[in-house]
Amino acid sequence: MTRRYALVTGASRGIGAAIARRLADEGYDLTLAARRESPLDEVAGELAAGGAIVQAVTGDLSSEEEVRRVADAHLERFPLLHLLVLSAGMSFAGEVADFPLRRLDRMVAVNLRAPVVLVQACLPALRRAAAEDPARGARVVALASLSGVVAEPSLGLYGATKAALISLCEAVTVEESAHGVSATAVSPGFVDTDMGAWAADRIEPSSMLEAADIAELVVSLTRLSARAVVPNLVVARAGEQVWRA
Repeated sequence: MTRRYALVTGASRGIGAAIARRLADEGYDLTLAARRESPLDEVAGELAAGGAIVQAVTGDLSSEEEVRRVADAHLERFPLLHLLVLSAGMSFAGEVADFPLRRLDRMVAVNLRAPVVLVQACLPALRRAAAEDPARGARVVALASLSGVVAEPSLGLYGATKAALISLCEAVTVEESAHGVSATAVSPGFVDTDMGAWAADRIEPSSMLEAADIAELVVSLTRLSARAVVPNLVVARAGEQVWRA
């Protein structure tokens, strides 16, 4: 069986770590990236102990130089890239009227600019992987948010960065699917992770989505044929309102 390769950002915790674990179960060779070294090494060590081939690369994705270093590290270690998972993200809550622009700039850098840089740097390797396996092609999966689909109070500008990420995925598919490369945004409501902990005072964590469910959806995308394009997967929480984070 042909070896398959993936790069996962935001892999030290939460959804990114759950995706990394599932991809390791599927036999992928992995590059895992995150900002903090210790928790990233812990996840990488866990997967390596289970038999996965994995490398850990730390980097602050608000820095273009470090984003490119992450991409270069994968391309230096592995010959191809079948799956690019853009899971790293940053969230600040606040009303639009008085939202600090320095926070907006940082969210744009991490939630949109870094994914653009990674896609640009990784497209040649994604195209090569698709050319070698035209039946399955290669994919980009970006973790967006339900707040990027429908506005959520206090999450308007965070949602705006995720709406832009959804649009980026559509653009990649329109421009690259002829080369066998497509992109999917996954847009969940609140997920029971460290990143969603700030909302625990108004949303019971037991009612939030599970990171494992999001990871399972990502794996399912890798099993589709290259003919199947999924622009956006919206995942809502159970309850009386569907269109809510």
